[in-house]
Amino acid sequence: MEAIRSPEIDKVYGGANGIYGIISQQIADLSGQVRTTEDFKLLETTPGMALGSCRFKLPPAENDTKVYEKLVKIFHSYNIGYFLYIGGSNSMDTVWKLSRYLKDKEEDIKVLGVPKSVDNDLSGTDHTPGFGSAAKFIATSTEEIIRDSEAYPISSVTIIEVMGKESGWLTAASILPRHFGENAPHLVYLPEVPFSMGQFINDVQETMKKERAVVVVVSEGLKFSDGSYVAQPSDGAGGYSSVGQVLERALVSTIGGKVRSVVLNVLQRCSGHLLSAADITEARRLGTYAVRDALAGETGKVLVFSRVSDSPYLINIETVPVEQVLSAGIKGFPLEWISPENNDLTQKALDYLLPLIDGEVEYSCKAGMPVHFRFDLTPCPPPEKAGLEG
Repeated sequence: MEAIRSPEIDKVYGGANGIYGIISQQIADLSGQVRTTEDFKLLETTPGMALGSCRFKLPPAENDTKVYEKLVKIFHSYNIGYFLYIGGSNSMDTVWKLSRYLKDKEEDIKVLGVPKSVDNDLSGTDHTPGFGSAAKFIATSTEEIIRDSEAYPISSVTIIEVMGKESGWLTAASILPRHFGENAPHLVYLPEVPFSMGQFINDVQETMKKERAVVVVVSEGLKFSDGSYVAQPSDGAGGYSSVGQVLERALVSTIGGKVRSVVLNVLQRCSGHLLSAADITEARRLGTYAVRDALAGETGKVLVFSRVSDSPYLINIETVPVEQVLSAGIKGFPLEWISPENNDLTQKALDYLLPLIDGEVEYSCKAGMPVHFRFDLTPCPPPEKAGLEG
């Protein structure tokens, strides 16, 4: 919205499926598609990626200059002077490679990275937009599963599997119900620390001595001490079996009784009915700052959140060099926030998470169903087509 309002920007374009869409000239004119504040609010509350997503990574410029030369031609043809790229680590890699190439070629095109990732594993920033709403969904789902598990007068174990192959930020969000008086989840396991099947079974048995309905939350990426995944690959395409089901079978074969596993799956990243107002507000602020920084001449940088305090919750928005973000690698969950037994989290984790889910967001409905915003991503021709063949 900031870009559309800016008198210094004539057109706002969007590439379908990220940089892949730019390279293949699947470029849509977005300028007239968000006309009102209501349109923008509808876009804010629509789940998923409005422009689509991709896993495509630019090759190093020293190995392949053709794709960079083509991108420059496309940028020139569309009179693009600012390229803002939204996403996680792969997207920031694109920002780094592209901004370096443009600088080396003395091209006056500004490139900035705007973080967005439900995984919250991008280094250099306190958190990423998208994580707060995903955390709210996980926390709410956990609380509802707790209620359901208590409905029966028999002993039971419910295992909730949460996204997170390399980092446990999303799984950590499951402890948020404790702030509101819940005793569960009783056990939480993150991929940052080694997992022991024997210790897990013992943890559950000990907890069952005190609790009738035991709730356990686990990250999908749990690993044993030798580095192998608890849930090994289930096919040749890189897919994995469910860690929740693996642990469910282990408990059934050892302690018996009522055991079930619940996999939240893609709902964690596309549930538009449980948005965090704090998350939506911060995403809007970050986008606004990104446009202003680009207009001010910033390039090769990433906008980040810097937390001032937990309570009252205060953050600053800053820019840091993109190579600083990438060189730090994946941001794992802090080990000091994990209990010594590796099966629970500390109060510090709760203090960090709580402000990120604050506030409710109203979303538009029609005939009882949510209304979603959809861009028309029909490619538009550039003002000049010269030099874009091939």
